[in-house]
Amino acid sequence: MPLSIVTNTSAMTVRFNLNSATDSMTQAIERMTTGFKVNSAKDDAAGYNIIDTMTAKIGSFDVASDNSQIGLDMLMTTEENYALITTHLQRIRDLTEQASNGTYSEDSLLAINREITQRLEEINRISATAEYNGMFLMDGTLEAGKPDGIRIQAGINGDDASGITLGISLFASAMVEDIMESKGGTSGGADIAEMAENFTGVDDTGAVQAGVNPWEFLSVIDGAITNIATRITNLGAAQNRLESAMSAVDTNITQLTNSRSTMRDADVAEESTNYISAQILQTAAATLLATANQMPAIATQLI
Repeated sequence: MPLSIVTNTSAMTVRFNLNSATDSMTQAIERMTTGFKVNSAKDDAAGYNIIDTMTAKIGSFDVASDNSQIGLDMLMTTEENYALITTHLQRIRDLTEQASNGTYSEDSLLAINREITQRLEEINRISATAEYNGMFLMDGTLEAGKPDGIRIQAGINGDDASGITLGISLFASAMVEDIMESKGGTSGGADIAEMAENFTGVDDTGAVQAGVNPWEFLSVIDGAITNIATRITNLGAAQNRLESAMSAVDTNITQLTNSRSTMRDADVAEESTNYISAQILQTAAATLLATANQMPAIATQLI
């Protein structure tokens, strides 16, 4: 290479390498401080697009998981209210069985009648007030408002496979007149007062009702208990399905997150090594640039 006072090729070469080392240091610093090896499209155009797509899907799967959890919470709310109703029905059965025993006085039967009345009214109160997010779950209104059931968006697509429909029968009315079935043509009672009379053999004043035998209505109460137990079983099956959907979504989130991490996240150990290497090259280039800048001066000494 000729020694020239016009063009300093050596200085240009050293300056290029200095800039390259500085860029490498800057990139390593950026990656270590952000934790990402792909911070913009210029780092990896194709990878940046893929990472964005994965991020969008992970967000969608998060929403799907939340949807399933909300549906699960709604079912659990319904189940817990049914459990309360079951407790009242079991106590009503015990009281009816007591009233079937001929050893109780009219005053005792009246006391039983009053407790049964209170428990039947409480069943209706629970059924009328059980709600989740503004939807009443056990008064029968959902059957009219959502006859096709309640769809849970458990996936991220707009197809049928991404939805789980909760049958509207899960939210049927649990009012006492709807869960008490007739026995041998004799109804459990069209209203609470009549039911209490049938279950005790006395009216709300304690007067004995001729021809009314409480033991004949034990099967009516058993039918109501079975009715509620069947509903709870169906709720449990629906909960299992939603939990399965949540597990599938969580698996997708985990795998997508791992894949995104592989493409996007910086290897700190590798970037630290790159930084030290670039720093050494930068220092060496800076020193050599000073030397290269002196070469034209050496040429002038020959004139």
